[in-house]
Amino acid sequence: MTKIDVIRAWKDEEYYLSLTEEQRASLPANPAAAIEIADADLRGVSGGSGSTNTDCSFPRAACSTKIC
Repeated sequence: MTKIDVIRAWKDEEYYLSLTEEQRASLPANPAAAIEIADADLRGVSGGSGSTNTDCSFPRAACSTKIC
């Protein structure tokens, strides 16, 4: 399989499904594929908790501490 075919198989589900089982088995792992993260590692993750912006001259979505 050429590099272009491999990339197409990663990106195009219809193309991937058209491949034989042997062709699918020969594909390298997709580097952008889903990964598993342990619960213990996720406990240390934070973010998306909102803005501390109180200046309501910005759009409403950016003002998190009072109603604009």
